[in-house]
Amino acid sequence: MQGPDTGSGAASVPATAPRATSGGRNERPRGPAARDRLVPRSVLVERLLRSAEPVTAVVAPPGYGKTTLLAQWAERFGPRVAWISCERSDNDPVALWTGIIDALDRIAPVGDQARALLAVFGGGVDVVPGLVATLSKLPAPVLVVLDHLESITSPQCRTSIAEFAFRVPDGWQLAVSSRDALPLPLSRLRVGRRIVEVGVDQLAMGSEEAAALLRLAGAEVSAAETDELVRRTEGWPAGLYLAALAIQSGSPATGFSFTGDDRLVDDYLHTELLTRLPRGQAEFLVKTSLLDRMNGPLCDAVVGGKQSARMLEELERRNLLVVPLDRHGEWYRYHHLLRDLLRADLRRGDPDLVRAMHTRAADWYEANGLAEAAIEHADAAADTERATRLVLELMQPVWASGRVDTVRAWLQLLDKRPRAPQYTAVAAHGALIFALLGRVREAERWVGVAESLPVTGTLSDGSTVAATLAYMRANLGRAGPAAMRTDSVLALEGLSSASPFRATMLHCEALSWMLEGDHERADAGFTHAYDVATGFDILPLTALILVEQSLLAFEQDEQAAADALLKRAVDIVDTGRFDGYWTSALVFASAAQAAVRRGEMRAARQYVRRAAALRPLLTYALPAVSVQALLELARAYLTLVDPDGARAVLEQAQNILRRRPDLGTLPAAVRKLRTRVDQITVAAAAGASSLTTAELRLVQLLPTHLSFPEIADRLYVSPNTIKSQAKSVYRKLGVSSRGQAVKLMAEWGM
Repeated sequence: MQGPDTGSGAASVPATAPRATSGGRNERPRGPAARDRLVPRSVLVERLLRSAEPVTAVVAPPGYGKTTLLAQWAERFGPRVAWISCERSDNDPVALWTGIIDALDRIAPVGDQARALLAVFGGGVDVVPGLVATLSKLPAPVLVVLDHLESITSPQCRTSIAEFAFRVPDGWQLAVSSRDALPLPLSRLRVGRRIVEVGVDQLAMGSEEAAALLRLAGAEVSAAETDELVRRTEGWPAGLYLAALAIQSGSPATGFSFTGDDRLVDDYLHTELLTRLPRGQAEFLVKTSLLDRMNGPLCDAVVGGKQSARMLEELERRNLLVVPLDRHGEWYRYHHLLRDLLRADLRRGDPDLVRAMHTRAADWYEANGLAEAAIEHADAAADTERATRLVLELMQPVWASGRVDTVRAWLQLLDKRPRAPQYTAVAAHGALIFALLGRVREAERWVGVAESLPVTGTLSDGSTVAATLAYMRANLGRAGPAAMRTDSVLALEGLSSASPFRATMLHCEALSWMLEGDHERADAGFTHAYDVATGFDILPLTALILVEQSLLAFEQDEQAAADALLKRAVDIVDTGRFDGYWTSALVFASAAQAAVRRGEMRAARQYVRRAAALRPLLTYALPAVSVQALLELARAYLTLVDPDGARAVLEQAQNILRRRPDLGTLPAAVRKLRTRVDQITVAAAAGASSLTTAELRLVQLLPTHLSFPEIADRLYVSPNTIKSQAKSVYRKLGVSSRGQAVKLMAEWGM
């Protein structure tokens, strides 16, 4: 589970509620453009149209017409096709699923629930069951196409796709194409008769299809020569097409002997394609090959020309392995065979020129609001300072949209490069992002990086680097309330007046007074923090501040005020769908106690369940609010006569306090409540409330297709540990199998 957040310890936050967004990426093409002169693959298309299996896999090396086959099937299937051409930027589960949702939304309105799931919980394998259940409300038939799946290398994305393959809704079909082995458990899909596989043998052309291809490409050859070409190329469509180009130029029809994986292909592309082009066109192809996708203005910027759009149209019209990506003749890409060859030629050229072209590409992308692509080209141009600046600007909104893996990839990229002036701030914000996600080891690593770097300089928004480090320390609260307050003040002095992080610092300052028992100063501080957070429209932080004020009001026996403040906080969380946010744990735990006071026991149990789901996010990385939330949750369990639940939660709080003992009044409150719980001698049946945080992480993955060894690998523990945890979960839930546990969790709304 992952939940971007905006509270104390809430790393940097955008000024609006987070949602899954493009983050400055190119708009995804809506499917392959219709191409003239394509050879109909009628036999294969008919087979796919008759298929009852929910999954179709098309796997073959480049040049076998995988996209062509799927495009012809999609055309026959009808308008209810969601086409996703996978790219490197999709190596983040939220980015991948956002693309799928966008494509489905063009068939029929998907609604906000699926996007909210992504924004709050991410697109990991544990979220896929709920995500697919939401998307399945679209009526069948639906065909989802994931083309160029070889671009997806992220283990999280590949596991997510595999889970989708097991959960394709009734009447839907999932089609995937790849030049590499698929990230699917093929044996299990085969045994379940859920998959149709199309490979090289099926895609290779026979004499009849080869003759049609040669004829459409403008090469006139006899039947005997066609048969010989099929034999020499083994029916490889790209080989036949290249042969047609050569025949048009006067070469003999039987002078070819290569197949899809033959290294002679490069020689033929050079000899029969590039050397026959005018020099200007050949240079254009080589220079623009550094782009994954291209349009006229972008190519003009890279090559320093003015006629790139016309050049692309001409190359595509002549079928020179230039593939249109839309139906408007705007965006294109090069066929993988040609692109790989061109990039090899580019690498052999002038490296200074290549860097200059990458710089011009970065300029164009940044000027056109496509900053993510600009990062890639800035890095390729060795412009680490620009790449660092762009990452610092983008990492908060991209993380807030749920695309944590994208942020992680940027951090890993910059970590291998020379340190730019703004890198200290990048590391500080990275530390807080991982702290909010409950990923303590990653958070501590980036804290160490941030604190090892210089703290001089000013950021682009006017904030100082020193203020950013103080902001990080205040959120982490490692040295107690007084240090938290000192760091908050230092941060406020150096943060830009336009920085939304000021609201978080005001919350930290007020919280430090609360932890020291100075309720008057705390209340005044929270009021100020609320005003600033509201001004920046930081809704999750606003809800957290309201809960803190509610706790203060309750301490002062102002019951009506406490309930009113808490209701406003709950309304914000429910309206904004912030269920998976770190801050919401304290909201739900406090709401549970309020419901008990009103005698609304069913509502109290629902709030407790929602709070308990966030326990894996409550760690010593952000100790103060985490312990606050665990205390309130333990009190709620106690009022619901669930001492085992209270014990499990208090043990988690005590584990935090062992690492962060200086948290003002909180340690004494935990000890007092633990003593009260330990005095309860009434035996109670164990249940979901008594699950440890490790067991809660396990139960999130039980409904997925992952085996126990795969779950162990994902959670970085041994298979024996997972088996032991599973047995403990079954015992506490009163079941004897994984299937029974999943069914029971579904009934309980877990």
